[in-house]
Amino acid sequence: MSKSDSLSAVTRPEPGPSDPGPLENGSAASAAVATAAPAAPEPPPAPAAAEPVVIHPFDKRVFGVALAVLALMIALASRYGYFVDELYFFDCLRHLSASYVDQPGLAPLLMRFSVAVFGTSATAIRILPALAAAGTVVIGALTAREFGGTRRAQFVAALGVATMPELLSSAHVANTTSYDLLAWSAFAFVALKVERTGQPRWWLLAGVVLGLGLSDSRLIVSFAIVLVIGLWISGGRRLVTNRWALGGALIAALCALPDLWWQTQHNWAGYTFTHSLNQQNGGPGNIPTWFVGQLFLVSLALVGVWIGGLRHLWRSRNPMWKALFWSYAILFVLFAVTSGGRIYYLAGAYIYLLAAGAVAIDARWSSRRRRVLYTVGGTLTTALMFIIGLPLLSVNSIGWTYGVNRNLGDTVGWPQLANSVDAAWRSLPADQRASTVIYTQNDGEAGAVNQLSAGTGLPTAVSAQNTDWFWGPGNPNATTVLAVVPGPVGGSQAGFKAALQADFADVREVGTISNPYGIHNKEYGGKIYVCTRPREPWGKLWPSLLHYA
Repeated sequence: MSKSDSLSAVTRPEPGPSDPGPLENGSAASAAVATAAPAAPEPPPAPAAAEPVVIHPFDKRVFGVALAVLALMIALASRYGYFVDELYFFDCLRHLSASYVDQPGLAPLLMRFSVAVFGTSATAIRILPALAAAGTVVIGALTAREFGGTRRAQFVAALGVATMPELLSSAHVANTTSYDLLAWSAFAFVALKVERTGQPRWWLLAGVVLGLGLSDSRLIVSFAIVLVIGLWISGGRRLVTNRWALGGALIAALCALPDLWWQTQHNWAGYTFTHSLNQQNGGPGNIPTWFVGQLFLVSLALVGVWIGGLRHLWRSRNPMWKALFWSYAILFVLFAVTSGGRIYYLAGAYIYLLAAGAVAIDARWSSRRRRVLYTVGGTLTTALMFIIGLPLLSVNSIGWTYGVNRNLGDTVGWPQLANSVDAAWRSLPADQRASTVIYTQNDGEAGAVNQLSAGTGLPTAVSAQNTDWFWGPGNPNATTVLAVVPGPVGGSQAGFKAALQADFADVREVGTISNPYGIHNKEYGGKIYVCTRPREPWGKLWPSLLHYA
């Protein structure tokens, strides 16, 4: 029945057997109107229904995979030494704050908890990152389940996440990355539950997850923004245009307030820092690095799995699934252009891509031949990534890995640096030591001196990099500065020395930094200078020394 017919049926009764119709009563006008009336337009087609999702029982083997990751991380935690970020974090513990230049306050606060409960050993401060990695494995499997994955797909997703080089490498050290990966994966998981269950109340939990993520790293806000953009593109705007989504956003904003407050008190230093990083790591020259680097965030044998997951999301009729595709695509291009050298910025997205891929190709796992191929390929590529990213080899054997992964090399040589600085300081006359400041070019070097030489009588080392600059120059009236300059890998030694000579009339070399393992990391080949006769008082020189890196 057409729209006009429906209206006629409502406004007047149908003619009975003895009632004349419009043509029978001789009304030519009525007949003309009836003939000339245009046909009503057809209603627009209804949108395609979202794909139904069947939730299968959870595969408890996933907990075994997570526990294996936790056990591996704990077993390897004490090998080599502190990581450069951990040494900087030790200094953050001495200056606990709502936020810092290079990250919000949560990760140092969690490390403060670890130190209070477990102690200051490398194993003690790495327990929480290891737990975060194990939790990320479980979230990866739950995400596969949310996509409709069977027990087998959940298990495959857990294995894929557990063998991610980026997950394991980040879980071996105490910094922000392991918590960031957990937050990204948990936020995507809860967003999927919003759509599948039709319960927008889940946005409140998503807000908590996002808020905690923002308290650890500012990077996750980009994921939240592009997910909303993706929902608008894919026709799912109704999922975020409700009071529950607004409530979740408010929760996240409240969690971000301490960081925002700190930034307003420090001239938005965090955003200046981000801009500086983008200048150092972005641009056309780093785009190839970005493209190649994405292949190594996940086990090489599973590249086809996460690409299959990306295709699966693109072909889906579920707006949230398609929004996750758009999130990856938009951030891939954005990060490639702005920060290509930081290949790990998008690592959190691969967790939901692995989950989607495990579901998409679930039927293939029933083939014995495919299982053998994936198992052999996964074992070989994972073993190679383990050697490069984890402290499995003797420390004397890892020099060749520094060109691929600097994390391991940056856990070596810190005691030697601290001892060299101590020796240089003690070589000065006692009256000169009393007016000497130890000044390092980066915050990790300052943290190494302060942590590894604690209680020896050395003055607190200072640095003008990032947050350290805000902690001040030490003794503003110092007449001697013992300057630590990194090796050739860490920057231009000639440039560093020239900068010192611009501020001091007398600059002389008194020491060289090395390590007994021959690992040419950023500190290897560094120099220690005694700088005297400052051209201006040290306290007045300090403002000009600030640098972001």
